[in-house]
Amino acid sequence: MIDNDLSQTVASLIGGLSTVVAFMALGLGLAQLQKKLTVVDTMWGIGFVLVALQAAFVASGGDGDSSIRWILLAMVGVWGLRLAWYLHRRNNGQAEDPRYADLAERDGRSFTRVALTRVFLPEGIAMFLVATPIMVGVNNLEVSTPLLVLGVLVWAVGLFFEAVGDAQLAAFKADPANKGKIMDQGLWRYTRHPNYFGDACVWAGIWIVVAGSSVGLATIISPLAMTLFLTKVTGASLNEKGMKKTKPGYDEYVRRTSGFIPLPPKR
Repeated sequence: MIDNDLSQTVASLIGGLSTVVAFMALGLGLAQLQKKLTVVDTMWGIGFVLVALQAAFVASGGDGDSSIRWILLAMVGVWGLRLAWYLHRRNNGQAEDPRYADLAERDGRSFTRVALTRVFLPEGIAMFLVATPIMVGVNNLEVSTPLLVLGVLVWAVGLFFEAVGDAQLAAFKADPANKGKIMDQGLWRYTRHPNYFGDACVWAGIWIVVAGSSVGLATIISPLAMTLFLTKVTGASLNEKGMKKTKPGYDEYVRRTSGFIPLPPKR
């Protein structure tokens, strides 16, 4: 089992927590100014990049392997910046996302309380939990080559599904002829949520890279939490509730298409 610089890991975790709190406070302020909760979508990817940057900076003062810092920073940076740019382009100039609008309307409390207790606080907690492999892994004293290769492969599969799925959906929505239709082409033919499946794979891959140390192995909470959020909490479940209300024929799409893991469609 690979060793880990535990003192630097503690410092990275404290620094990561401080980064998440400060960034979510900034997001709350921006949401207040714009009166839009959708801003948190763009901030999600950027927040992980900032956590990775601070973790790499803190780890530079310890005995951890410098190569793993750059590898993890690159993996998080490519994923987080692509996601942030895509969501910014999708949401910029648009009305509030129906999921957030419905949340604010149903809650019945002030906008600030809803933003804090239902959006930014839960997202901040989720961000910290999911980012634990980064904050821990940058302090591993060695890199396990087999785990590195496997982790990067899983990460690459995830990035492919997320990026290609997003691009296919954007192209589908841009065609006026598809208005009111259900996206069931490309990757969306094999899973109703290729982007969410990709997201889960990205973080599973990152966890695999750092799992050579015992403390890195313990951060398995990261991919488990991300998968839970995507499938049961804020991702697929909320998305599908809205789709079933607004898209005729969506129930049939559900019957023939896998909900998460890509599989051949049922006849």
